Amino acid sequence: MKIDKGISHPIHPHHKLKLEYTEVPFNCDGCKEAGIGLKYKCQKCEFDLHKSCAMAPPSFTHKFYNKCVFQFLYRPPGEIRRYCDACRKDVQGFVFHCRRCGFDLHPCCANLPQVLEDGQCHLRLCTKLSSTCHSCGGKEPGWAYRSECNTYNLHVSCVKELLVESWQAMYLNVDKNKLRELQTRIPSLRGTLQNHHGGGRGGGGRVKKCCEIAGGAVRIIVSAILGDPTALIAAVIGGFISR
Repeated sequence: MKIDKGISHPIHPHHKLKLEYTEVPFNCDGCKEAGIGLKYKCQKCEFDLHKSCAMAPPSFTHKFYNKCVFQFLYRPPGEIRRYCDACRKDVQGFVFHCRRCGFDLHPCCANLPQVLEDGQCHLRLCTKLSSTCHSCGGKEPGWAYRSECNTYNLHVSCVKELLVESWQAMYLNVDKNKLRELQTRIPSLRGTLQNHHGGGRGGGGRVKKCCEIAGGAVRIIVSAILGDPTALIAAVIGGFISR
């Protein structure tokens, strides 16, 4: 039987880090982004790393940027404020950076799969949307997942925002009405699907089915963003879509 002796990491050299699974959200001490599921944790102090941060390669290339070579850095380069070109969120810690082009990627964003498939949903990662995001209603820059039938689109950044806000409501003892308020953040999806399928006889069943599929889409996007989230957290976010 193989015993996990842990790993050493340069930014936490005094203690070993062991791989574990958690259903409680954590902040990664490497990239400073939220996480859940598999992580490397110090057993002696409060120090956590996403698996993708702990095991990041020195460099890599990405399909979306075929002229770039991304180098792994422990902190953002230079003095100016930098943001991830995938999720458009600030880069505050570990980052993959292309010195030639100036692009930056959070380690978790760099590992997002090109295609997500759960049997019903087929979602493809893209660098921009041709139609609006069902969460924010816009086409702002940033990566997004688009369904094969183009019925629904979701920015990676929008899913991240919903995750963080829902976790704050559930785990940080903020206003108990927070979860209810978050449910209004995607108010137009049902109406969008209603218009897409028509409001006549039989339309309700099709709308319900599409809402269920859309909820499933969010759940597998959540899985991609965070690696291995609990079904509870994923279901909360999926519920925003299907209501």
